[in-house]
Amino acid sequence: MRYIFSQDFTLRARDLAKELGFNHIELDRISCIVSRGSKTRRIIARIHSLGKALQEGMQTQPFYVIELISEKFNSLPEEEQTKTLIHELMHIPHSFSGGFRHHKPYVTRIAVEEVYRNYINNKNNKISLF
Repeated sequence: MRYIFSQDFTLRARDLAKELGFNHIELDRISCIVSRGSKTRRIIARIHSLGKALQEGMQTQPFYVIELISEKFNSLPEEEQTKTLIHELMHIPHSFSGGFRHHKPYVTRIAVEEVYRNYINNKNNKISLF
């Protein structure tokens, strides 16, 4: 499997986090990579973090990487790509400590849809002001 850093998706994820008001996310401590050659059947994306033990050993701060499975993610329409990025960002806890928030009750399809709707409404309101 190959991993490639994606500046475009990193900026997109950071912009999303900012627009969504996910103020607990340190924007310079998240990035996106695209993976090629995955054998997974159902996974579109996943999030990785630098756990506590590695943070201590490396004397560094938490960092999160969103992996986008190119075979699945690239074929999605832009709306679904955005929802996928939102889903992965929602896994980052408010403590920004290197841990994760679980699917239930935090990161559910309903919760992602609600956050996405709010994002679109806010985006449309900003556009209509100009």
